[in-house]
Amino acid sequence: MESEDVQMMNEDNGKMRRKGCCTASRAAAEGQAADGLTAAQQAAASSEGTTASPNFGTTDGMILLPGGTFLMGTDNAEGFPADGEGPVHEVELDAFYIDPYAVSNRQFADFVRATGYRTEAESFGWSFVFHLFVSEEVARTVEQVVQATPWWWPVKGAYWACPEGPGSNVETRWDHPVVHVSWNDAAAYCRWAGKRLPTEAEWEYAARGGLVQKKYPWGDVLKPDGKYVCNIWQGKFPVKDNAVDGYSGTAPVNEYPPNGYGLYNMAGNVWEWCSDWFHPAYYKDSPRLNPKGPLAGTGRVTRGGSYLCHKSYCNRYRVAARSSNTPDSSTGNMGFRCAADAT
Repeated sequence: MESEDVQMMNEDNGKMRRKGCCTASRAAAEGQAADGLTAAQQAAASSEGTTASPNFGTTDGMILLPGGTFLMGTDNAEGFPADGEGPVHEVELDAFYIDPYAVSNRQFADFVRATGYRTEAESFGWSFVFHLFVSEEVARTVEQVVQATPWWWPVKGAYWACPEGPGSNVETRWDHPVVHVSWNDAAAYCRWAGKRLPTEAEWEYAARGGLVQKKYPWGDVLKPDGKYVCNIWQGKFPVKDNAVDGYSGTAPVNEYPPNGYGLYNMAGNVWEWCSDWFHPAYYKDSPRLNPKGPLAGTGRVTRGGSYLCHKSYCNRYRVAARSSNTPDSSTGNMGFRCAADAT
């Protein structure tokens, strides 16, 4: 596979995918249904040990948000109506805790070491790696890509500890967010830690940092004082990242200034799994008090955008932007952070 192929496919189908998302689905790659429990999911679930974290249920280091009422969603013209970003509606939340950072490689390694857990990427034997990060040797093993997202290559042997496939490691990235984790993997980690994934409403409330209907966690200007304060794509997507923000790929979980609630990287870096099932029409008739998403679905909500988001394509690093993926999907730009009830 050559990057020129990706560029050609992107240009040929750019108009069709202009409003698409920068992530890829395992179901699309394997031609399988997204619902039901696959053999790989069963294998991953069965490998989860019964040992609980020595800090099980502790909220030390988490941020306590008092809850209250906020305006969720957006009607801004930059939004994607097909994603169900609007209408703007009032939501009331109970108090809850949330981690200031996404779960790091070091934290996930502690979980794996304590439980023997195998991620779904390991059970399936592959995960999606962004094409520019694939070595020439590994590239020769890539058999096909997903037509809708040709920049994502299904790489055999790619998983959280080998994020670019065989020959790669996280030895210099222990403080970076763990990636190549599915929703099921993230939920397993949360159970081990005695925590949970945030609801989509909690995530947006937290991301806004106390600001009302602002575009980003820090305000309406992408680069305050001309400086990048989040990890997103600069350049021509998907063939050239100028990395003006300091990073090509993930950044440390504590990089860039926090928002008004003390939370880091609520825009860019990695997509973060939420607990909710996704439906684009949910906001039109969702509960006002503590909404938890639809009762069922085929995809789980992801929030926050990633280092691949760019205004010309996936402008979803805005706090109201939303996306989704199947619960068994894993890519090099999806991670998570934990939440917990205040009670």
